[in-house]
Amino acid sequence: MAKTSDVTRQVYEAAAGCEAKKAEDVTVLELDKAAGGFTDYFVICSGSNPRQIQAISDEVEQRLSRTGTRPAHVEGYQQAEWVLLDYVDFVVHVFSNRARNFYNLERLWKSARQWRPEDLRRSIAKRAARGTTPAAVAAQAAKPRRVSQNLRAQSRRGSRGSSQPSSRRS
Repeated sequence: MAKTSDVTRQVYEAAAGCEAKKAEDVTVLELDKAAGGFTDYFVICSGSNPRQIQAISDEVEQRLSRTGTRPAHVEGYQQAEWVLLDYVDFVVHVFSNRARNFYNLERLWKSARQWRPEDLRRSIAKRAARGTTPAAVAAQAAKPRRVSQNLRAQSRRGSRGSSQPSSRRS
């Protein structure tokens, strides 16, 4: 399992890929962990015809493969009625309008928190501003060590300096 912030970024990238190919009604469901879900998120969208559904699926795969993320399983690509891209921590569902209305995953998983891609983008930006991105957390973890090393060096200098008379007087 990837870290939560990494998964959130990947989910956002998948949703952005859907939007780039003009998918309709892009929605992200954050599944309730207490409900025994097998994944953390669903990215759900619709395409108006089989060619668009395949193009949306291709775009999501291409964007995520640039980050080294590949689907564990793909279903329905040839039929292009409902393409499922399983990334383990999240699943991308690209539906035809008819199939989306029939299966209605948003109703089926009604306990899930719904996000729009712009909400995810804002959430990621807030984390970055608070310093909770992986790079920021690593930088914060390194800071106290540097400070404590500086304090130790100062205390060593201070202890040596206190036993010797100061050449400067005020």
